[in-house]
Amino acid sequence: MDSKDRQIIRALQQDGRMTNQDLAEKVSLSPSPCLRRLRNLEKSGAIRGFSVDVDPAAYGLPITVFVRIRLERHNQEDVHRFETRVRQIDEVLECHIMTGAMDYQLRVVVSDLDAYERFIRTRIHPIGGIASIDTSFVYSTVKKTAVFPRLG
Repeated sequence: MDSKDRQIIRALQQDGRMTNQDLAEKVSLSPSPCLRRLRNLEKSGAIRGFSVDVDPAAYGLPITVFVRIRLERHNQEDVHRFETRVRQIDEVLECHIMTGAMDYQLRVVVSDLDAYERFIRTRIHPIGGIASIDTSFVYSTVKKTAVFPRLG
């Protein structure tokens, strides 16, 4: 991936709906080479798809929660069970394996505090093998972006 490919990616991260003509102008290419580069980025997996950035509150999920989880045991079976089950839970938008005191950090969206309690009791606890759960509620977001920083 070269700097022109990165320019294409940044431009699309800022506006994924722009036309190829607009994209080509923004990155100083003619439309045919721009489209060829875009297709190659998609084919290689560097661009994995296009999505819509939706306001969670407008959608009906105004509460974002970061949930840190530590497992009781770290054997292959318990780790596999936890990760498989978490992938199936719609409220979990992200799950990251972490260094430090906790094993996983989840970004979860829910409609209200009662929904969060149900989420923990009916979706997380039944997984089993969890030693501890630490929760932080987001009350405001200072910055959220999907645009990668420039390299170099």
